[in-house]
Amino acid sequence: MRLHASLILTASIVGTLGLANVALAAGAAKPEMTGKQIAFDKTLGNCLACHAMPTVPDAESAGTIGPPLIAMQARYPDKAKLRAQIWNAMDANPNTVMIPFGKNKVLTEEEIDKVTDFVYGL
Repeated sequence: MRLHASLILTASIVGTLGLANVALAAGAAKPEMTGKQIAFDKTLGNCLACHAMPTVPDAESAGTIGPPLIAMQARYPDKAKLRAQIWNAMDANPNTVMIPFGKNKVLTEEEIDKVTDFVYGL
């Protein structure tokens, strides 16, 4: 009896919310995001909370806690060091206030790669 009621409830939810919404509610993957979108997203990278990006026209409400993200290829000739900084800035500076995005699993490996590519181009 419970299984039958459960199936009816599931069918009702699918009919009411639509199949896409049920898939998202069940933890399906988010749509593909660019490095910039991840960096700007307040629930993911949120780079603008701490960093200005003077060369990015739509980088509004930039913070001043961290250094501006500009001339990144000159500052980080080795792109792997920039990625390591995003992964866990505490390795280079134990007193940093930067979130260890990779170490604390705030971002996935793929998201860190995308953010690194975006920031490296600034």
